[in-house]
Amino acid sequence: MFESKYSKVLTVILVIVIIAILGLLGFLGYDYYKKYKIGKDAEDYVDNYKGQGADTSDNSTDGNAGTGESGDLPDSPGGTGTAVTGKKGNYKGFETVGTMQIPSINFNYPVIDDASAPAIEVAVAVLYPTGDNLNQPGNTVIIGHNYRNGVLFSNLKRVKVGDKINITDYRGTSLTYTIYNKFETSSQDTSFYQRETNGKAEVSLQTCTDASNDRRLIVLARED
Repeated sequence: MFESKYSKVLTVILVIVIIAILGLLGFLGYDYYKKYKIGKDAEDYVDNYKGQGADTSDNSTDGNAGTGESGDLPDSPGGTGTAVTGKKGNYKGFETVGTMQIPSINFNYPVIDDASAPAIEVAVAVLYPTGDNLNQPGNTVIIGHNYRNGVLFSNLKRVKVGDKINITDYRGTSLTYTIYNKFETSSQDTSFYQRETNGKAEVSLQTCTDASNDRRLIVLARED
């Protein structure tokens, strides 16, 4: 009798353990799929982005969609030489102003002109001053989440001074930037937003640190 009750207890415990393991595996599987989906969608968009106002609606990859009228503009320092006018694209319902790649951490994401909470769940976003300043003289602050799982700016901590950042804007201008500073600061610090760039384009990348959501990792880069 005692052995029968003991066996039943062990069976119940075993069932609970199996359910818990299956639940954990399901959670990990979903987290992996979500991470893969976000990264794959973003990379596909970047790979098919032509600049020049490629109007790619929710990951459509028609390279001719939304192309604006072109016009010769002065050469952009460090850029491709010829810029064109065009309209901004679209990624998952948010207006894009370009794409950004950081080869050293395999980062490939659209840059959107919306720093709202829903927007920065799917891409990185221009916080200051506006997306129209991307690849233009002056400093542009770009923010992104640190989910601590490899998505968005989670791996920004791994970049080093001297690493390159490639940005293509909706006008069709592509610039390469070199990272020259990396530091941590408080979430209230905006002192690096406005700074003298000597007529060059600069970007400031900003995300939370791994240790605290109240601390910020800042990466500064200047066009080559």
